[in-house]
Amino acid sequence: MASKEPDHEHREDEEAPAADDEDTGAQVAPIVKLEEVSVSTGEENEDPILDLKAKLYRFTENQWKERGVGTVKLLKHKETGKVRLVMRQSKTLKICANHLVLSNMTVQEHAGNDKSCLWHAADFADGELKDELFCIRFASVENCKTFMEMFQEVAESQKPKEENKDASAAAGLLEKLSVEEKKTDDKAEEEKPVAAKEEKETKDDTEKADAEKKDGEAASST
Repeated sequence: MASKEPDHEHREDEEAPAADDEDTGAQVAPIVKLEEVSVSTGEENEDPILDLKAKLYRFTENQWKERGVGTVKLLKHKETGKVRLVMRQSKTLKICANHLVLSNMTVQEHAGNDKSCLWHAADFADGELKDELFCIRFASVENCKTFMEMFQEVAESQKPKEENKDASAAAGLLEKLSVEEKKTDDKAEEEKPVAAKEEKETKDDTEKADAEKKDGEAASST
């Protein structure tokens, strides 16, 4: 019987890995050259005065719909002093709220949920102004209170200086008029007895003159 020769040598040759490519030291220039580009967020000229995580809803089609989950910020412009509210979604960074905080805006707690609050705004998140009713929910009551207090404080600070000046001037004028009216009333009260006395004296003098006239007429007739 003929013996079979092992064929493992042939198999090793077939299964042996290919040799690594030799490093020739040649350098290949890239086909496309990419330049570093600075990305602008639009927030470079603003200072954040509030930064909190929250979930935003808006009222549309007669129901509340989730707008996004992310970070809500109040940003104050370094030059103009105007403050805007900006909220971006966490993963996509898509803007879900973007509007100025104006002096006529008010924020109020959501009925039945002390972690949420509501406000109206002319929002520009979709590229055009839309009147929106927003509801925002925070992870804690403290964060909600912080947001409401800061929002209201900013709204108060946005009132025009002339308006505040006129209001102060009007208040001062009213106070001055009230003081002058009080002085006038006090003076009138003081003059009443004097006027009454003078009137009484005038009346007495008139009666005395009439009596003397009558006595003179009676004497001449006799």
